[in-house]
Amino acid sequence: MHEPDPIDFPVDGALDLHTFRPADVGDLVTTYLAECRTRGILQVRIIHGKGIGALRETVHATLRRIPEVESFALAPADLGGWGATVVTLRR
Repeated sequence: MHEPDPIDFPVDGALDLHTFRPADVGDLVTTYLAECRTRGILQVRIIHGKGIGALRETVHATLRRIPEVESFALAPADLGGWGATVVTLRR
């Protein structure tokens, strides 16, 4: 079976998860944050949506396992409120 071509998306400090399957989120978040660190982007906003909170919990569980994550919290209202999480990465 043919593997699909990789999706190229910008690494600019904002990751919108609306178009991804929940099963793909853990690896995606980990890879994206690693690339952000490589590029010197240490403040990242992950947009997971409001919904019932399942995707938010998956994102937060993933963030807890990544040693390079210094801290994370729900975004302020002007950056998405409880529909997004702001992550601070270690230098």
